[in-house]
Amino acid sequence: MSNLPILLGLCFSLAYFPLTSSAPSWPRSAIKTIPLLAFALAAYLADMGPYLVAGLFLSALGDLGLSRDGNGPFLYGLSAFALAHLAYILHFLGVSGAPLWDAFWTAPVVAIALVALMVSTEVWLASHTGHLQWPVRIYVVIIGAMGLAALTLPFGWTVVGAGLFIVSDVILAINLFRMSDTHHHRLKAGYAVWAFYIAGQALILWGGLQG
Repeated sequence: MSNLPILLGLCFSLAYFPLTSSAPSWPRSAIKTIPLLAFALAAYLADMGPYLVAGLFLSALGDLGLSRDGNGPFLYGLSAFALAHLAYILHFLGVSGAPLWDAFWTAPVVAIALVALMVSTEVWLASHTGHLQWPVRIYVVIIGAMGLAALTLPFGWTVVGAGLFIVSDVILAINLFRMSDTHHHRLKAGYAVWAFYIAGQALILWGGLQG
């Protein structure tokens, strides 16, 4: 029953690839938003728990916000994704039954590397975000905590999915705040952001389906 929404979401995610560099429009926003709405429906139909359903649904709202132009929609999208990560944290910790700091025991090298990446954003990201500096800082802490929460789980699809989500956001941050509109890698970065993001979300969903 949950397979049909997953297939629908994957089909729309493929349809969005040619639109990654297109000008904002409501059809483009709809195509970008549908995949995570479909994933959320799949999680709901499979009774995978409220926090995972909420994380996927809030991610769809984040996609809608980031598909539009302007600082207002960007902050809306950033806030929705921050809430999605909080939902994922609750879901991952609920599944693992472990506190967040257990990540430093179960996967110490990766956990320390993740914290180092979070700290490094003060050098290569925060100073380039202008008046969005504090919202971006808060978001970095929350997504980092999501990654640590995933590391409390046994290594599997969910952990890989969370890692791909973080990679996607790192590329997005570089694309938004460190690349000019005419940068020769900007189009490739847009494709990479969407590919890592959809793969990450799909694997988080798949990990939930696998129990």
